[in-house]
Amino acid sequence: MTFLRAAFLAILTWLPLPAAAQTYLLMAEEAGCVWCARWNAEIAEIYPKTPEGRAAPLRRYDIRAGAPGDVTLARRVSFTPTFVLVRDGVEIDRIEGYPGQDFFWGLLGMMLERAGVPPGPEGEGGGT
Repeated sequence: MTFLRAAFLAILTWLPLPAAAQTYLLMAEEAGCVWCARWNAEIAEIYPKTPEGRAAPLRRYDIRAGAPGDVTLARRVSFTPTFVLVRDGVEIDRIEGYPGQDFFWGLLGMMLERAGVPPGPEGEGGGT
């Protein structure tokens, strides 16, 4: 019985495992955007410390430079800031604009829930 268990475990280590889905929050921003600056002042520092930030790490891009080539957006980003939830390079949801920190966390939480993204481990911060 022990030999069979060892053989089974050895076989499992040779089988390819499916890659975990890469999920992140893509932030479209631009120089001079007062709402981007407000988000940076209110959220940016604590975001990576929150369960939401660990579940969907932040990635930024300048809207004037165009969307990153490795992301397929559902539609063009027209406003800054726009927060796009991306899984495996494909947009699955977005928040257009920054409604203030109280509403941001609620909208982000609903977006992650709709997408079936489980929250990251608990930590410091003030998300949910």
